[in-house]
Amino acid sequence: MNIKKITSILILSFLCFIQSIQAQETYKEVLETEYTPINKELYNIIVALDKEYFDAYNSCDMEKQKSLYSENLEFFHDKGGVSTSKQDVLAAIEENICGKVTRTLLEGSIEVYPIKDYGAIEIGYHKFYNNQEPSAKSKASKFILVWKNEDGKWLITKVISLH
Repeated sequence: MNIKKITSILILSFLCFIQSIQAQETYKEVLETEYTPINKELYNIIVALDKEYFDAYNSCDMEKQKSLYSENLEFFHDKGGVSTSKQDVLAAIEENICGKVTRTLLEGSIEVYPIKDYGAIEIGYHKFYNNQEPSAKSKASKFILVWKNEDGKWLITKVISLH
């Protein structure tokens, strides 16, 4: 190789290295940014709804859960796939969750973002505990709920559950 090619490769490598460092710094800055709700009233509503829903989830109050799900529910589970049937989701919860699993929210993890003329997106972290194996470890996982405000009634239209 001639000296021009080597010099060009070295300069290009150096520039890529600098760009990589800048990208890492930007990502680190994003991770260290503390969340502040855009709309505190909406945030409080969604946090209260999260508690209401998951209290029903943990106590197997199927009627309450049913009342909080939209008829057009889409439930995305990274391991279980997609369900677009509200009845199937409720049946799966009753069969696989009731009395077997407890959900706890990681305090302070919820973020709420308003969606104009629709509702809100809730993002947070929670843990699930297997009640049949109390010593089993649980790790935090991310969840996303899309809430629709239909004339003052909030309904879950989409769930994205990541483990």
